[in-house]
Amino acid sequence: MSGTNSPEAVKKLLENMQSDLRALSLECKKKFPPVKEAAESGIIKVKTIAARNTEILAALKENSSEVVQPFLMGCGTKEPKITQLCLAAIQRLMSHEVVSETAAGNIINMLWQLMENSLEELKLLQTVLVLLTTNTVVHDEALSKAIVLCFRLHFTKDNITNNTAAATVRQVVTVVFERMVAEDEHHKDIVEQPVLVQGNSNRRSVSTLKPCAKDAYMLFQDLCQLVNADAPYWLVGMTEMTRTFGLELLESVLNDFPQVFLQHQEFSFLLKERVCPLVIKLFSPNIKFRQGSNTSSSPAPVEKPYFPICMRLLRVVSVLIKQFYSLLVTECEIFLSLLVKFLDADKPQWLRAVAVESIHRLCVQPQLLSLEMLDKVEPPTIPEGYAMSVAFHCLLDLVRGITSMIEGELGEAETECPMTTEGASSPAQSSEEQDRQSASDQMDKEMVSRAVWEEMVNACWCGLLAALSLLLDASTDEAATENILKAELTMAALCGRLGLVTSRDAFITAICKGSLPPHYALTVLNTTTAATLSNKSYSIQGQSVMMISPSSESHQQVVAVGQPLAVQPQGTVMLTSKNIQCMRTLLNLAHCHGAVLGTSWQLVLATLQHLVWILGLKPSSGGALKPGRAVEGPSTVLTTAVMTDLPVISNILSRLFESSQYLDDVSLHHLINALCSLSLEAMDMAYGNNKEPSLFAVAKLLETGLVNMHRIEILWRPLTGHLLEVCQHPNSRMREWGAEALTSLIKAGLTFSHDPPLSQNQRLQLLLLNPLKEMSNINHPDIRLKQLECVLQILQSQGDSLGPGWPLVLGVMGAIRNDQGESLIRTAFQCLQLVVTDFLPTMPCSCLQIVVDVAGSFGLHNQELNISLTSIGLLWNISDYFFQRGEVIEKELNKEEAAQQKHAEEKGVVLNRPFHPAPPFDCLWLCLYAKLGELCVDPRPAVRKSAGQTLFSTIGAHGTLLQHSTWHTVIWKVLFHLLDRVRESSTTADKEKIESGGGNILIHHSRDTAEKQWAETWVLTLAGVARIFNTRRYLLQPLGDFSRAWDVLLDHIQSAALSKNNEVSLAALKSFQEILQIVSPVRDSDKPETPPVVNVPVPVLIGSISGPGMSRPFVRTDSVGERLGRYNSSEPPVVTDELEDLNLWWAAWNTWYRIGSESTKPPITFDKLTFIPSQPFLTALIQIFPALYQHIKTGFNMDDLQKLGVILHSAVSVPISSDASPFILPSYTEAVLTSLQEAVLTALDVLQKAICVGPENMQIMYPAIFDQLLAFVEFSCKPPQYGQLETKHIANAKYNQIQLFAPAEWVALNYVPFAERSLEVVVDLYQKTACHKAVVNEKVLQNIIKTLRVPLSLKYSCPSESTWKLAVSSLLKVLSIGLPVARQHASSGKFDSMWPELANTFEDFLFTKSIPPDNLSIQEFQRNESIDVEVVQLISTEILPYANFIPKEFVGQIMTMLNKGSIHSQSSSFTEAEIDIRLREEFSKMCFETLLQFSFSNKVTTPQEGYISRMALSVLLKRSQDVLHRYIEDERLSGKCPLPRQQVTEIIFVLKAVSTLIDSLKKTQPENVDGNTWAQVIALYPTLVECITCSSSEVCSALKEALVPFKDFMQPPASKVQNGES
Repeated sequence: MSGTNSPEAVKKLLENMQSDLRALSLECKKKFPPVKEAAESGIIKVKTIAARNTEILAALKENSSEVVQPFLMGCGTKEPKITQLCLAAIQRLMSHEVVSETAAGNIINMLWQLMENSLEELKLLQTVLVLLTTNTVVHDEALSKAIVLCFRLHFTKDNITNNTAAATVRQVVTVVFERMVAEDEHHKDIVEQPVLVQGNSNRRSVSTLKPCAKDAYMLFQDLCQLVNADAPYWLVGMTEMTRTFGLELLESVLNDFPQVFLQHQEFSFLLKERVCPLVIKLFSPNIKFRQGSNTSSSPAPVEKPYFPICMRLLRVVSVLIKQFYSLLVTECEIFLSLLVKFLDADKPQWLRAVAVESIHRLCVQPQLLSLEMLDKVEPPTIPEGYAMSVAFHCLLDLVRGITSMIEGELGEAETECPMTTEGASSPAQSSEEQDRQSASDQMDKEMVSRAVWEEMVNACWCGLLAALSLLLDASTDEAATENILKAELTMAALCGRLGLVTSRDAFITAICKGSLPPHYALTVLNTTTAATLSNKSYSIQGQSVMMISPSSESHQQVVAVGQPLAVQPQGTVMLTSKNIQCMRTLLNLAHCHGAVLGTSWQLVLATLQHLVWILGLKPSSGGALKPGRAVEGPSTVLTTAVMTDLPVISNILSRLFESSQYLDDVSLHHLINALCSLSLEAMDMAYGNNKEPSLFAVAKLLETGLVNMHRIEILWRPLTGHLLEVCQHPNSRMREWGAEALTSLIKAGLTFSHDPPLSQNQRLQLLLLNPLKEMSNINHPDIRLKQLECVLQILQSQGDSLGPGWPLVLGVMGAIRNDQGESLIRTAFQCLQLVVTDFLPTMPCSCLQIVVDVAGSFGLHNQELNISLTSIGLLWNISDYFFQRGEVIEKELNKEEAAQQKHAEEKGVVLNRPFHPAPPFDCLWLCLYAKLGELCVDPRPAVRKSAGQTLFSTIGAHGTLLQHSTWHTVIWKVLFHLLDRVRESSTTADKEKIESGGGNILIHHSRDTAEKQWAETWVLTLAGVARIFNTRRYLLQPLGDFSRAWDVLLDHIQSAALSKNNEVSLAALKSFQEILQIVSPVRDSDKPETPPVVNVPVPVLIGSISGPGMSRPFVRTDSVGERLGRYNSSEPPVVTDELEDLNLWWAAWNTWYRIGSESTKPPITFDKLTFIPSQPFLTALIQIFPALYQHIKTGFNMDDLQKLGVILHSAVSVPISSDASPFILPSYTEAVLTSLQEAVLTALDVLQKAICVGPENMQIMYPAIFDQLLAFVEFSCKPPQYGQLETKHIANAKYNQIQLFAPAEWVALNYVPFAERSLEVVVDLYQKTACHKAVVNEKVLQNIIKTLRVPLSLKYSCPSESTWKLAVSSLLKVLSIGLPVARQHASSGKFDSMWPELANTFEDFLFTKSIPPDNLSIQEFQRNESIDVEVVQLISTEILPYANFIPKEFVGQIMTMLNKGSIHSQSSSFTEAEIDIRLREEFSKMCFETLLQFSFSNKVTTPQEGYISRMALSVLLKRSQDVLHRYIEDERLSGKCPLPRQQVTEIIFVLKAVSTLIDSLKKTQPENVDGNTWAQVIALYPTLVECITCSSSEVCSALKEALVPFKDFMQPPASKVQNGES
């Protein structure tokens, strides 16, 4: 009490005391001097105490007797004013606790006196109260005296005093017990030996008790005495007492201080020995009394029950049962049986009511309910009034009471030892960690309690259920209904907790029936659940067959009309507000007590499903049910009241399933099982019709799954297993919801933040994704679409974290089959596109192969071309990704491979994967290549084309990443395998025309058959493979079987080249060309000088170039230099055997030869379809030779040359089809070579150049080349024949008529330009090679002349005029080089046969039989004549001067020719002008001059030369004689007409020649001139003389000059001569 002992408070107290004493002194001054004195001495005393002591309060207390004395004396005066003042002062002292025990005793004695004098009664009570409440100094007799004082005042006549005293007594009694409690509290730590209390009769003292306890004991004992109307032991001085007041006090003590009686055996003893007998005794009148019974029959009159006492007794009983049931088991049972007796119908109404209230009070206090009595609790049968109401509440409270008691204890038990609820009385198992001993104790205790609880429930549930059902049926009040339902719910839950299945299900069934419309209950609970529950220990319909009476329907408001849920719904059903109320209770039950429902979930859910159906609730996203229209039949009719309720109901329904997250695992399984079996029924009902099915169960399975994600593993399999079944249902709506639920769960499962997270719990992730994969086994397209949409959403939200789930997700995309419709394929492909664009880096590298497979499978789908093409694009993107992240992927794959290898070894199995044993990264590439390879033989041309381009681009761009050994697989398993398949498909493709490409797409004629489309593929594939062989030769050649691969490739090229398709064959050659331009690996000789490495011989064939430790360069580079650089630096140098290299080229030559000979061989028969190779093909074929020859020239021999010649000749001979000719043939007027002809000449040119610089032994090939060229020269006059094919010659047709030929016709080319060019080449070559031994030996010159003789003899008949002109000029050039060589070798006879050939050639040309064309102009003629002149000039300069080295016959032939040429041949048909020209005056003149020139040669050095001179002279003179004779003849005949000018010129020329000849002969030494010659000269004279008559003045002057020299012959005849004549 800090307030009363602070310095200020103390000071105040002293002041107040002094003022009180002064006031007292003042009041008593006159009447009571002793008091005044005492007061004044008191003042001094107080002052002294204050002055002397520091602890003033303690000092005051010590001296309190003296301090209080004046006031006590004051009270003794009995003066009201003084008494009041003194009591106030005493109270002040008491409140400051400065009153000692003695002083207190004195005060009480003083108060007793005042009481006996009836003075200041209220003030007295107040003072007693202050004295007893402020401190504890009053004990024992003083205390009892104070209490008695209060009791005495209670029984005064004054009402106020009575009541105040009663209150004070109550307070004082409480204080006494509170002191005891405080005392116990104070001593609670001191352990005392309990002293056994004897049932002693000495009630005066209890020695073991402490002071306060003793006071309490004495007080309580006396209260019992007083109520029992016995004398008190301790409260001495009591004068009267009432039983009612005593009972009230007893009740309050028992109620407020139960612990006192429970903790102290002395008090327990009092209860047993005193209180209980007292109560039973007092009850006796009530028990014996019977209302309205015939009293005369009883021996003694019965005392009537006295209500006030009865009331209080019942209260005491209530307290006893409530607080001390454990102490007074038997007594309490007696009390309860008494209570139940009071309910009998023959007891007074008030008594029954009070008893019911007491029972009610017991019901509220659960721990009081005794087992044995409970079955006697039956509802009061009185239908009206208070008791009925209380009885109703009593029932409810009974339920509440039982529940709260059992649940409270269950709760404690569970916290101590967790236990299972379902499974009835099985004792709880303790966890292993607990101490065994305590666990077994616990279990024993548990079992005992459980048995008790079960017995309690079993005793009462039937009665309760019957009563509650009846009440529920009758109830019309919403609140009452609510309470009844609550009771049923509580009981159901309690039975559930105790595992009492039958009673639980009975209560639940009651609620379910209440929820459904009348007459509905049985059918539903029979049809939907009897089937599934028939094997259980109870049947629903048997539990409560009593149906709601029709009469009660009228009380209820109908709030909804809907359709019943049945296979064949008939009519409608109505729901009342009570049904809705029951439904809410049912929801509440499931919500709050789901854990104990176990198998009865089936009942609850079946009922809810029907209600939901009737109310027209339909599932929405996430599985929540929302109000929606019924799909068929009359729409559900709902009142506004229920309309506003629906969202709430829907919400509660959702919350119900949300709360499943708090259920334990077993209960959750019960819930899931119940939903699954409901769903199975709904599925059965939906079979065979497409009506709206009940989706309640599916929707709720979804909701349950969603809220239990944290432990999804335990329910995932049953949940998804069932939903997968739903997904296969024929009813589309049912199916759709199954898929919706399943996909929602999967998505939610993946996004949920599990602990540990999914990234660390791969097993869970795979578990979650597995149902998605399982959906692939369902064929309904709508389900598959849902599945794919789900995949798409998963990718968009979770793609980065799928990890080990990738194979499953990719598997889903890959599972889409070709026949599953465009939209499915499109959606699946969308997923794949997303994967390839966004997620390749995040997935495990082991999944990349699956991506490749899936992308490939989309390529093969034939529903939508665009998808196939795009998927090929994706494969390219994937390859690009592999390339960019090669190192990372390779590392990860190797790591994984090692792990798998280890695993396989441990298991003792072989590691099986495609393309083993290539390294895993290479296998990835190989899989990609293989996929593209499959697409390259797709039936659709566009796909083949795209795949082919991609395959080769990929190998080209990224092939450098592969290990060296892997190339072996690429070549054999990928490329050659592909080539084989393409070749096979191409050769067997259909030749039927395809009209259109689907829809209205037009197809170009070059692609209008399958064969043509395959041709394109073949072209692409072959070209691609060839390119790889070319660009990657440096990688491929070191592989062991490169030569075999080369042979296979050549074989493919050959078969393509020989295919009867121009496009393919031409492309084959292009590929051939490509592989021949290959850069050979750098040979040592070409390498830059580097210091020699350790000299280890490297084997020629190296299997794998890069060792395991080699890191491969990830550089995109294709330049040869870089490639070779890398090749040299990062890999061991490879020595490619020269020999092997040569073998490759010879293999190529053989292939070339086979292609050439096969393709150019003319067919045996010709018809419309005969295949003749095209010009571009032949051109390409021949163009290959030069490149090829460069590699094989060292071994190229005559046989090979022969083979080449055959092909060149045949190729040039091939005609072209008339429809192609306008594109290939030059117009006739242009002398241009075709590409093919150019190529042929180039090939020969390459050869001759090689021979030229080649070794000696090669030069024997020259003649063969000449032969070949000369064969071509012959084409100018005689085009080649191509087998039996008839061709039109372009020369006979004008160019613009070609288009008019029939398509089947073939046109031979214009060979003239080719032949002429060949001739030029011959001349050119001969100029270089004339002296070569082989050229001399093989009579090349003779062959040239022989060949030229043909055009020269044809002359004007040649197809082209240019031909004979070129032939002449060529002949002149060749002879100018060849004749000196021929003369040089004259003696060897190698040229003997050439001379006659040459003579004949001159003869045929100079005196041709062909007639010049009519339209030849004079200028042309003169130009042609000048050519003839040139030939004669050659004779004069190159032949005749060397006559002595030339055979005589030849010279004779020449002379004869000259002679013939010098005489004009004449024909009378010519006009003069024509004759002038035609007679070739210049030519004749030249011949004559030549004859003349050789007629006198003064440089004769050999007989041979003399011979040619003689011969020439003889010819000349003969020729002159002839001319003169003819002139004379003509002159005579012509008469007056002048002769043609030409003849005149000729005669003048002859005359001049004669004069010149005679001059020359004169100058010549006589011995050089043959006598014969002179004779011939002189013989001319008479003829000359005859010419004198000519009329031409020119002739005359010439004649004059000719005759003059004859004077030298005029001599007299010598005698000798005469003699000679004679």
